[in-house]
Amino acid sequence: MNDKIVDLESNLKEYRDYVESFAHEVKTPISAISLACDNKEDKLIKTQIKKIDNIVEQMLFYARSDSVEKDYFVKKVLLEDVVHTVIMDYMDTLMQKKISLDVYNLKNYVYIDEKWITFIICQVLQNSIKYVNKLDKVIKIHSEENKNNVVLIIEDNGEGILDYDLPRVFDYGFTGTDRQKQYSTGIGLYLCKKLCDKMNLEIKIESKIKIFTRVKIIFPKNSLYK
Repeated sequence: MNDKIVDLESNLKEYRDYVESFAHEVKTPISAISLACDNKEDKLIKTQIKKIDNIVEQMLFYARSDSVEKDYFVKKVLLEDVVHTVIMDYMDTLMQKKISLDVYNLKNYVYIDEKWITFIICQVLQNSIKYVNKLDKVIKIHSEENKNNVVLIIEDNGEGILDYDLPRVFDYGFTGTDRQKQYSTGIGLYLCKKLCDKMNLEIKIESKIKIFTRVKIIFPKNSLYK
C-alpha cells in the first residue's frame, strides 16, 4: 500500500510538472502573436489571444495550487500598484466593451505574494467583465482599512448571482443556474478560494440578482501574518 501511494504521488508530481512546463512554453508563442497584433493594430485577434493567455495562466496556477509554499514570496505590497497592473492588462477589453472604471482609495499596504494576488484579482475582474451586460457598465475597485484587516472590494453592476447559487460559487466546476453557462468553466472562483485559503486570506461574495456582484478579498493585519 505504501509503495502504491509513493508511485501515485510520484506520477502526480510528474504530471503537474509537465503541465507547468507546458504552460510556460506555450506562453512564448502567445506573447509573440500578441506583439504582432499590436504592430498591426488587430484588436479582434488580440482579444482572442488574450483569452487563450488567460486560460493558460489559469492552468498554470491550477497546477501550482497544491504547492503554493514552494513558489511563494511574501512582501509589503501597495494595493494600488497591483490593481493598476491588472487594469492595464485588461485595458483593451475594458475599452472594447465600453466599461467604466471607478477606482479609488487603494493607498493601503498588505503583506502578500504579488504574483499570486495579481492572479486572484485577474480572475475576479474577468468575471466582472464577462457579466457586466447593461447599457451603463461600471466596475468599482477600492479598499477599506479596518483595525484587524484590509479589504479589497471589486464590484460590478452586472446581472448578479441568484441567492441559492451564492453558497456554491466557490465549488469546483460550478457555473450557476442563471448565468451564461456556455461562457463559464467554474474554475476561476474555485482557484481564488483555494489560493486564498492557502495564503490565510478570506474571500467573500455578495450579490443581488440583476443589480450587483461584490467580491471582498480580506487581508489580515495581525503581527503573525507580518
